[in-house]
Amino acid sequence: MKSAIQFGAGNIGRGFIGAVLNQAGYQVIFADVVETLLQQINERKGYTVHITDTNSRDIEVKNISAVNSGSDEAVAKVAEADVITTAVGLRILKFVAPTVAKGIVARKAAGNEKPLNVIACENGLKATSQLKELVFAQLDAETAAWAESHVGFPDAAVDRIVPPVHCEIPLDVAVEEYFEWDVEKSSFVGEIPQIEGMTPVDNLEAYVERKLFTLNTGHATAAYLGKLKGLNTIGEAIADPEVYANVKGAMQQSGEGLIKKFGFDHDKHFAYIEKILKRFQNPYLKDECNRVGREPGRKLSANDRIILPLLTAKGFGLAYDKLVLLAAAALTFNNPEDPQSVEIQQSIKDSGVEATIVKYTGLAAGDSVVKEIAAAYNQIIK
Repeated sequence: MKSAIQFGAGNIGRGFIGAVLNQAGYQVIFADVVETLLQQINERKGYTVHITDTNSRDIEVKNISAVNSGSDEAVAKVAEADVITTAVGLRILKFVAPTVAKGIVARKAAGNEKPLNVIACENGLKATSQLKELVFAQLDAETAAWAESHVGFPDAAVDRIVPPVHCEIPLDVAVEEYFEWDVEKSSFVGEIPQIEGMTPVDNLEAYVERKLFTLNTGHATAAYLGKLKGLNTIGEAIADPEVYANVKGAMQQSGEGLIKKFGFDHDKHFAYIEKILKRFQNPYLKDECNRVGREPGRKLSANDRIILPLLTAKGFGLAYDKLVLLAAAALTFNNPEDPQSVEIQQSIKDSGVEATIVKYTGLAAGDSVVKEIAAAYNQIIK
């Protein structure tokens, strides 16, 4: 049986990527650092994925195991694996890289010539490329040259809403029915793995930005505007007519930019927007605005779901006022349990809103967009 190592045994790792790999016939080994989670996986050796949607059903994930991601055991598993995937968050990839690098060294030393493909399934642009850079920085020149021929690092775009729904059995996880997993075809080494649910594609950038500019932009808009109205969940936010109109407007403005940039069919893309809006309305997924809006500093960064679609639309001479509103709303996100939220609120108090916008977005001081976002922010807090 082929083996897959899934770095990250959280809800997304278990409810999405790990489950897809298991259903495709892989022996899935989860790698994480949370010892209680590792113990539960090794004791139960399985869990249930609850599809909580209009077509509700259960998927049983079986014959799994877990290792500490920083252990020698994890390195040994990397040395033997067929596929490695991650769902840990971009900031954590630097902690995954040493284990992958050591595993590649061990793989070469053992004369293991079978192809290995590493896919970072993260919310962000070129996450696998980022992981590859971190891994190769720890390899000597000879091993790096060997890895170029034997280890593929295809970038990916992933899309599935996996909220932290409480399940009676802690390992079980609830997910929506819809998902997409698109992977860059040209960067695989060896035969492309036959994994049902994983789609190899030619123009991955288009799929990554379509998801980022649509699901992520819309989700963030619902979270930040919902929070401003004192609403707790995305479902409650999207049920508010004003919030709904602004969410749809932001997605349409980002969509117009995508259509110009990638040549998407206008009607098909706007139908995709409608599909995303229906996903937000799923009554079974009680996803909290605080969870979706977390880490506003990261979401406001230059290549993420707020500023990148805003500048893309602006660059094509298109309307972007709803995206300005989104950026302003992100600056108001106030959650004492979120360190980035606390940091941004303190920055606004200490340095003012314009300096804070420059600090987190990478926009130049004096840029007209900075002034537009600041004006929208001041309008909100009046």
